[in-house]
Amino acid sequence: MNNKKMRWGVFAPMAVLLVATAVLGIAAPQWFYNIQSTVVGFAFSNFGWLFSLTVFVLIFVCLYVGFSKFGKIKIGGDGAKPTLSKWQWFAISLTSGIGTGILFWGTAEPLTHFMDPPAALGLEPGSEQAATFSIAAVTMQWTVAPYALYVICGIAIGYAHYNKGMPYAVSSALYPIFGKRALGGIGTVVDNVCMFAIAGAMSAILGEGVLQIGSGVSHYTDIVNGPTLWAAIAILITITYILSSYTGLQKGIKFLAEQNTRLFLLLLVFVLVVGPTAYIMTIGTQGTGKYLSDFAEMHLWFSPMDGESWPRDWPIFEWALWGANAPLIGMFIARVSYGRTIREFVTINLLLPAAFGAFWFWVFGGAAMYFDWKGEGKLWDIINGEGGVPLSLFAFLDELPLSLLFGILMLIAIFISFTTLADSLTTTMSSLTTTGNDLKNPEPPPMVKIFWGGLIGLLAILTVTAGTGGEISGIDAVKQTATLAGFPVLFLIILISFSALRYLRTDTKVIDAAEDDDRTGAPHLES
Repeated sequence: MNNKKMRWGVFAPMAVLLVATAVLGIAAPQWFYNIQSTVVGFAFSNFGWLFSLTVFVLIFVCLYVGFSKFGKIKIGGDGAKPTLSKWQWFAISLTSGIGTGILFWGTAEPLTHFMDPPAALGLEPGSEQAATFSIAAVTMQWTVAPYALYVICGIAIGYAHYNKGMPYAVSSALYPIFGKRALGGIGTVVDNVCMFAIAGAMSAILGEGVLQIGSGVSHYTDIVNGPTLWAAIAILITITYILSSYTGLQKGIKFLAEQNTRLFLLLLVFVLVVGPTAYIMTIGTQGTGKYLSDFAEMHLWFSPMDGESWPRDWPIFEWALWGANAPLIGMFIARVSYGRTIREFVTINLLLPAAFGAFWFWVFGGAAMYFDWKGEGKLWDIINGEGGVPLSLFAFLDELPLSLLFGILMLIAIFISFTTLADSLTTTMSSLTTTGNDLKNPEPPPMVKIFWGGLIGLLAILTVTAGTGGEISGIDAVKQTATLAGFPVLFLIILISFSALRYLRTDTKVIDAAEDDDRTGAPHLES
């Protein structure tokens, strides 16, 4: 641990800025929200097309990198040995990526698109056409798109660190473009932006989890759902993920990710079997077919003349939020991908989680739409009522047998999901603000983990307890912060994508030379 040092150029500014953000969000939430709304409105109105185009292109870039000659390259070099099994690797990728989101939005988002489809498309709310569109929309937003952002960042950072010996930091991915400046002032700025982005996104995501757990606890007990319960849940989650992060990847994160993925599979099979199975499979297949047939149109629809708000409110908002997360989630999955080829990287970190996410929305989204259709809008009324989105999942489970048992299991899954995500990102934030984190000694100092874990937990508590009863809630303000942070990170992701290709082209020359030598019998020359 003696080689661990603080990166004060990243640690100090972020500590001050995040505390100041929390104070502003609590002291003047409406003012803070309005300022951010102005910037976000500008970004979405003028650069919404760039968010969507970037995501669209990166899906193909990731597939090309994974299944072309680049796919043979191994993270860490030919002699690198994996530290995790493929099952453990997939579980960590799923739970640190979309695992929390599919629990919170798995029923509510498909229902929203089903009952409130874009007016410009002329779909009748609650119709079969709206249900088909709904599955297509959530497939677009929750499958290959977020993981394309994570994967391109992960490949660039993993290759820079493990193959080129660069520091374990987002900025190292930019070395092919900026040279040594990427390790100096430019790198410090880049890593600060990424830290701010992930802190805002993480506190908002944790806030969602706290609200959802609070709704579930109140639904199944006599405990009043409100700020006191939310604060207690946030504190419990914070303590749990700090302890897990403290124990390190091989003990805490790996264990939680595996157990949570098993819970996901149990819940998925249960709803599929006892729910409207035939409808789930039929509408899922039909909606996915629409997504595939209208792939480019759905990703690149902006409605510049009709002024439809749906593209901005849903996909572009999601791209900004995924983008804010992408560099640090990419940095984390790079760490757990040591010893694997880039082809394996793309398969485990893009294709398999995307397939799981698609099937989750088939099952939970399809069943929710079915129950709402047969129940004359009951679930939709709950979403628009006092319980809102956090309660809708538990109201949905009430439509199934053994609802209490599986409601409790769902609460456990939600708790572990948010704990696992916060655990992995706390470790990554700690790594980004320290030096000396290498393969032999990858864990950052425990006290740094405790600091960042505690600060993010505090932001989450303030997020859900501030502003209650006012014009906006703390969750709105911090969500806006996360979205705002995704704007500058968008340009960073574009640079990282170019940088990743430049890195890999250099390595491919060695591969091509080796293949030529194999054909001619000439000796191999290592570079």
